[in-house]
Amino acid sequence: MGYEWLAIAMFAVFFVILISGYPVAFSFAGTALTFGVIGLAVGAFNPNRLLLLPNIWFGTMSNFTLLAIPFFVFLGSVLEKSGIAEELLETIGILMGRLRGGLALAVVIVGTLLAATTGVVAATVIVMGILSLPIMLRYGYDKRLAAGVIVASGTLAQLIPPSLVLVVLSDQIGVSVGDLFLGALIPGLMLSGSYVLYVLLLAFWKPQTAPALPPDVRLIGGAVLLKKVLKAVLPTVLLIFAVLGSIFFGIATPTEAGAVGAVGACVLAALNRRWNQKLIRDAAHATASITALVLIILFCSSFFGLVFDGLGGRRLITDLLVNLPGGYLSFLIVSNLVIFVLGVFLEFIEICFIAMPLLVPAAQALGIDMVWFGVIMAINLQTAFISPPVGFSLFYLQSVAPKEVSTIDIHRSAFPFMALQVLVLLIVIAFPQTVRWLVDLSFQ
Repeated sequence: MGYEWLAIAMFAVFFVILISGYPVAFSFAGTALTFGVIGLAVGAFNPNRLLLLPNIWFGTMSNFTLLAIPFFVFLGSVLEKSGIAEELLETIGILMGRLRGGLALAVVIVGTLLAATTGVVAATVIVMGILSLPIMLRYGYDKRLAAGVIVASGTLAQLIPPSLVLVVLSDQIGVSVGDLFLGALIPGLMLSGSYVLYVLLLAFWKPQTAPALPPDVRLIGGAVLLKKVLKAVLPTVLLIFAVLGSIFFGIATPTEAGAVGAVGACVLAALNRRWNQKLIRDAAHATASITALVLIILFCSSFFGLVFDGLGGRRLITDLLVNLPGGYLSFLIVSNLVIFVLGVFLEFIEICFIAMPLLVPAAQALGIDMVWFGVIMAINLQTAFISPPVGFSLFYLQSVAPKEVSTIDIHRSAFPFMALQVLVLLIVIAFPQTVRWLVDLSFQ
């Protein structure tokens, strides 16, 4: 085996440090430095490899695609902090209120729309948890249905463009972020549609779990309702079409579309008379925090990957995955299990920088379509995000849930939606054209 055991020990030590709660960027850097010195001492690591680091880091900073991250985060922060997302949820709730399960349907629709504008899971889950969960409970909704539909719909931001997951994944797997956006759109809408069908069927079979709003609540004049729709819903929908449409029709790159979206969100806030210094400061602070987190992890993971590769670790992992019994199918099963387990404990940014560099070479060696593979990984991450006991979306909702909704209620609420996500994942694996159709159409 040579010195490959050092690479295995390096990854094991890194993971132990990580799950102990130490920051992921410093876990990467500290482990790489320690095992780089050990490898140098025993003659297993060539120090000339470190000369590549400045080129790698400069390549990262000059990557035009990654510039989309601050634009999309700023867009979502402005919509959240200006109250536009709140008005959107309220208006669609009134529109859907006369139906059984109407409030839950409104949550799914708004979750889909916010996912298509913000791309940030935490913001979406928290906003909808604060606004819609107390209202659904007040009007007799089952606690588990109300909580489950919020965590599942809020987590759509992991998959539906312009998802930050897809932006980071595109950099790690080496495909165009525009292709990933196109490939993820149909699976994302399939997930959203499956939630709608589940709510409608549950409301039909068990009306007491999702009653319609009382007549006195949903009675609002047509002119007033039209005004609310024109003010809250129409501008958001137009913003989505401006951002995603410009990408899908080749008018703008994802980064340019993100800049358009950020400006559009500012215009919407100004039109609603909510554009002020505090809004700018809060949105800029949230944007700077997330962007800095991504970059420091990217820098430190590059250092880790360089040392790990120098010790023979990447070659060892690739050989193991490529030569699994069952080949292609076994690799898909193993990679999905790895991503799911990591997704229960880690944020998507960490997983992209830990697992993708190990899985991508094997996927390429097996001839797997990388856009399809990236979308599968994104769906898997979304499932892990709502998986008890430590799915991140569950904690986001738990932080704002009323006292009558217990932690057990929130955790149990996720199981039906996890089943729906696994079903969609299997459909996408079985029918790659669910991902490839729009991508191939764009090439034509």
